[in-house]
Amino acid sequence: MSTFLLVHGAWHSGRCWERVVPLLTAAGHRVLTPSLTGYGDKAHLAGPDVGLDTHVDDIVTLITEEDLTEVTLVGHSYAGLVVSSVANDVPDRIAQLVYLDAMVPEDGETAVDVMPVTQHLIDLALRSESGWRVPPPPEMPPPAGLFGVSDPNDVAWLRTMLSDQPVHCLRQPVRLNEPAARRIPRTHIHCTVLPEGFVRRPVPAIQPNGAPAQVWELATGHDCMITTPAALTDLLLRLG
Repeated sequence: MSTFLLVHGAWHSGRCWERVVPLLTAAGHRVLTPSLTGYGDKAHLAGPDVGLDTHVDDIVTLITEEDLTEVTLVGHSYAGLVVSSVANDVPDRIAQLVYLDAMVPEDGETAVDVMPVTQHLIDLALRSESGWRVPPPPEMPPPAGLFGVSDPNDVAWLRTMLSDQPVHCLRQPVRLNEPAARRIPRTHIHCTVLPEGFVRRPVPAIQPNGAPAQVWELATGHDCMITTPAALTDLLLRLG
């Protein structure tokens, strides 16, 4: 049995994994899908002081309180920053990192460094009435849809779990100064149905641990856990 810890991205909640969880558990694995501070059942805790460090603490606390080991740690989108820092803090508990259509930072980088278009969201939030709220992006015509989700029923369901993103999350840098974390194997899963003009940071040919890069693709939009849960699960089971 493997332990999968699935970390949602910006604006989402742990509910976004609901179609993947039963597939992984049916294969005999333990699955945890927490909502980060400020989202889902913790939406009331959102505020200007909630940042990347808050979300890293959320996951590190869960891992230590549950005494999790040999964790397959999956970070979707913004959570690529979160899982990178978590692995830095508790490398001995992480078996492998999975970057699911995710931001992949270097030490000291913020979301803006990884994805410069994020600066536009920060500027809008700082000029807004709240001074810190980043609302979810608008739905676009297919195939972009809402986070790559275009089926009307799925879009309606997705909207029920979205919350504003605290701007501090996009401005805090990751801390990647633990050599042991570099030895953790990495897998990158890329969703290939991309918004027009989107440019993804290339994955280096060699992982930090010296092994060749492992990059897999899913022919779907960004929220693959909603649009293609079975195909995503198949890939995750290859890691188990």
